[in-house]
Amino acid sequence: MSAIISVSGLCKTYASGLAALKHIDLEIRRGEIFALLGPNGAGKTTLIGTICGIVRPTSGSVRVGGHDIVSDFRAARALIGLVPQELTTDAFETVWNTVSFSRGLFGKPPDPAHIERVLKDLSLWEKKDSRLMTLSGGMKRRVLIAKALSHEPQVLFLDEPTAGVDVSLRRDMWALVRRLRETGVTVILTTHYIEEAEQMADRVGVINRGELILVEDKAELMRKLGKKQLTLQLAEPLAALPPGLEDWPLALGKGGTELTYTYDARTSGTGVVAVLQRLAAAGIVPTDLHTTESSLEDIFVSLVKEPHA
Repeated sequence: MSAIISVSGLCKTYASGLAALKHIDLEIRRGEIFALLGPNGAGKTTLIGTICGIVRPTSGSVRVGGHDIVSDFRAARALIGLVPQELTTDAFETVWNTVSFSRGLFGKPPDPAHIERVLKDLSLWEKKDSRLMTLSGGMKRRVLIAKALSHEPQVLFLDEPTAGVDVSLRRDMWALVRRLRETGVTVILTTHYIEEAEQMADRVGVINRGELILVEDKAELMRKLGKKQLTLQLAEPLAALPPGLEDWPLALGKGGTELTYTYDARTSGTGVVAVLQRLAAAGIVPTDLHTTESSLEDIFVSLVKEPHA
């Protein structure tokens, strides 16, 4: 799959000396949903702002659809729709006029049918003649998305799009994101709701202290870094682990009636079959067992805690 965004050697150091981005290399594929995760202050918004041409890089390059974001800004920016975190709107303007005006800013001819589709997709049609000052916070965020889609961009950036949005609105937004991906739009999102990234994203990038520490297909990331646990209910309680099992990642719980085995699915010689064979050889008989595995949130927390060179 071809890249629609190419970032090479990107650095951003502010006048204060803060190195917000440190040698970022990243390619985002056409038509994918890419989740950019990181703690507050990690550089997510700076990276998005730089790709969108809002923040000028200290060094490095960004190309969107083959256009350099600095030397060919107008062509590159025309391919991008941006939904910022902040609810910045003209309070006295109507929804229809606000979205239509945004389309005109990109030199697009009027297309009432397209604006109508966008507003209906975002459940804003009944509010089309309402002034923005009368809308709830969730509705205002929908208007920001409608503005970003008004000029039919190929790339849509969603910077914390569901912050402060109730569950029903959030569900509608993600349904829209899926439909956009089906039409070939590339979607890049940051979110504090990591379960959304786990549900929606094709690939995940993790940024911390200005460094992109990992980019991976979501399924592959969870396969490689996810830990699994096997929990066994025991017929007879154990006072301690039998000899020969002390070196295995086993933990007793619930008064010795529960045994938990934590393992890495990547490593040979580990896994459910291996541990059951060892336990059977030691005369330990489980009455029940179940397995669990790490969520994307577990993986994210472990990544940002680890030191990176």
